Amino acid sequence: MPLVSTARNPAPSLAGRSSEERRLIAALKRLSERFKGDAEFRRGLIAGEIGAGTLVARYGITIDPRELLPLYHPDFTGLAPEEWGGRWPLASLWFEHAKTLRSYADTHRELGRCARENPAFDAWRQRQIRRCNNELGASGSGLSHPILAFELSAGCTMGCWFCGISAEQFRGNFRYTAENAQLWQEMLAASVALFGPAAQQGFCYWGTDPCDNPDYADFIEDFLRATGTLPQTTTAAPLKNIVLTRRILALQDAYGSVPDRFSILNLKTLDRVHATFTADELLNVELVLQNPESDTPRTFAGRARERTPAIRAESESRRRVADATIACVSGFLVNMVDRTLRLVTPVPASERWPQGYRTYETRPFTSAADFRTGIEDLIARHMPSAPRPDHRLRFRADLAYRPGDDGFELVSRGARFTFTGSREKRRLGELIHAGAHTAGGARAALIEGGCDLFVAANLVQQLFDRGLLEETVVLDSVAAMPPRAEQPAA
Repeated sequence: MPLVSTARNPAPSLAGRSSEERRLIAALKRLSERFKGDAEFRRGLIAGEIGAGTLVARYGITIDPRELLPLYHPDFTGLAPEEWGGRWPLASLWFEHAKTLRSYADTHRELGRCARENPAFDAWRQRQIRRCNNELGASGSGLSHPILAFELSAGCTMGCWFCGISAEQFRGNFRYTAENAQLWQEMLAASVALFGPAAQQGFCYWGTDPCDNPDYADFIEDFLRATGTLPQTTTAAPLKNIVLTRRILALQDAYGSVPDRFSILNLKTLDRVHATFTADELLNVELVLQNPESDTPRTFAGRARERTPAIRAESESRRRVADATIACVSGFLVNMVDRTLRLVTPVPASERWPQGYRTYETRPFTSAADFRTGIEDLIARHMPSAPRPDHRLRFRADLAYRPGDDGFELVSRGARFTFTGSREKRRLGELIHAGAHTAGGARAALIEGGCDLFVAANLVQQLFDRGLLEETVVLDSVAAMPPRAEQPAA
């Protein structure tokens, strides 16, 4: 079957750009990567010590940095392009391109909507999005909440000390044999049957590196055939198998909608990547600069939490995100080697969830039929449309509860929620804050106090739909929840 992309929302970052503008953006991108990833280069550029000849000879950069002063010079910090005086058209071009890329998270997030095909899952995912937007603060709004992540290996060979999800040691690959290819294709068909076009939002890595599996490109070609779009690739080993990497890049150029990513672990790798691939070849590839010389903050999650002294030492000289997450999936994490299926969603990294995501439940599967049944069972078990009568009601642990005369407020790191206007709202807040009442019991208590049946049910439903309540199936698990926050987090 030929490869034909029918992606609903192709990446808009280069739409309408001329070939000359694309060339300039590629060159600007390379300069930006060197500036962000190389502390010595950054210092020399700001100090005016690096001339155009050095840029070309040593770094292959053809853009004169003097035309980009607003992007890196301290004198322009905080100024918008309209305040630059119109003197730096190349800086404006790069600023607009970068702005478009940042806005794409919203577009990609919408790809996961499947209210018609799977309303229970779609409502659950929307609750997780609302929760993350305020529980994670500013970082939450950047998550696209993909619904499916397939691991084509068991573990990872890279061993990054800061791995935010504590990837296990490499144990083997899911190779593209005839038997495995049939299982893979049947599982992709099941995914499309369950979620419709939203299955396009899936991708094929997690605690794994795509370039560990030499058959990775075969799997993503099948993904393209099944869903109509090419999944995003993120690899920390772009130089491990150049033939495979170039095949991935060729697929990206032909069918990609979301830019691929290369994680750069050290300055030597940045040098080699820039020497191996031209700026034009990497136009649709984001370099995630994780090397020590970069100014990129790292998340205090996973393996980084296991090395607290190291992360604290580095924090003195570089910014770090203390309680965010690198996890992004609100849906199903599937390992093809171990044949396991997990329901997960992002949460702030903590002692309870050190890898920055919550696992609701794990299921084994042996066939595509098992895979589909497992997803359907997890949805039925964990994604009710409303709190079940025997669910214990409790506000999320990160929310500070503040009672008022006619209602209450809930305050998180990223938002404030006000429920006022009636004594019923105040009473409901008291009942939930006490943490001893089921949904049925709370509704009954409100009705006994004179509240209308439908008003009582609607008040509880509002809190549930906005993601402000802890969601749990097993009532005893409430006892294991962390203590409530009486004051908003700093």
